[in-house]
Amino acid sequence: MTNNAEFMEALAAEIGENVYIDIAKWHLYLSDAKLHTVVAEQVYPLISTSKSVDENDVIHVLQSIPIKVGGGKREIPLLELVPSQCQVSLMDILEKYQQEM
Repeated sequence: MTNNAEFMEALAAEIGENVYIDIAKWHLYLSDAKLHTVVAEQVYPLISTSKSVDENDVIHVLQSIPIKVGGGKREIPLLELVPSQCQVSLMDILEKYQQEM
């Protein structure tokens, strides 16, 4: 990656294509939900400042991103909508990108 903007775009794209929220067994990928960039921006400091990605830090990030549902009547943390296997995928992506830094 030649610069931070390209790195962030690539990170966001990979997150968006591989991580989804599960609603009533429907899979809405983060790119379709327009959440991939938000997640990438929040996790970038985790991979740029440490030698290894800490799962608890990633969980904290997902917990801190509110998702409005029901026309904004309620907010649910992104963590509660992302299945466990997608959390594992996200960790794998972050570890891969951290090695590329």
